[in-house]
Amino acid sequence: MTRFWTLVRRDLTLAVREGGAIGTALGFFLLVVALMPLGLGPDLNLLARIASGILWIALLLSALLSLGRIFESDSDDGALEVMATSSLPLELVAAAKATAHWISTGIPLALLAPMLGLLLNLDIAAYPALIATMLAGTPAVSFIGAIGAALTLKARRGGLLLALVVLPLYIPTLIFGISAVSAVTLQTGAFVSSFLILIALSLGSLVLGPLAAAAALRIQMQ
Repeated sequence: MTRFWTLVRRDLTLAVREGGAIGTALGFFLLVVALMPLGLGPDLNLLARIASGILWIALLLSALLSLGRIFESDSDDGALEVMATSSLPLELVAAAKATAHWISTGIPLALLAPMLGLLLNLDIAAYPALIATMLAGTPAVSFIGAIGAALTLKARRGGLLLALVVLPLYIPTLIFGISAVSAVTLQTGAFVSSFLILIALSLGSLVLGPLAAAAALRIQMQ
């Protein structure tokens, strides 16, 4: 596991040094949420009702912008082939890179969401639920995204193809993330069930994501 965490630290260091992918994701998240009140009008009750949906959709689209870089830079400089022949299984390599993406992109987006909730008149009582659901759901975003990034690694116009592959797989996470936050704002009492399903989706992606991503990478490197 030492090699695993070494690879995670390496990718985090590269993400901080480059900075572009993280800044683009955060900037896009801010831009989408800030434009929504302008498009929907000054109805604060309407904004409050749909705030959780807007924040979750904006988060998924923002994370999508940086998914292509999970394997791309290492593939371009040949580091990915070296990792594939190392003693660390390719499944753990894929897991480490997805983990680094979650730490560098998923967590900052989740922590930024409550501040952007102010722009959408989100109920203060829903803030803890919003943070909890996004921290619980963003691992699924990164690990499912790693599958799409591996499948489209050497494809032309891979960004568009990546979106077509990954976005349908994000629908369960989106549904239960929104329903968990809405359960708090509407006081329906369904938060726990939706939150547990969201955790289950993330745990499932933690297991299946690296396996599928590694299989796709082996095909790409043949």
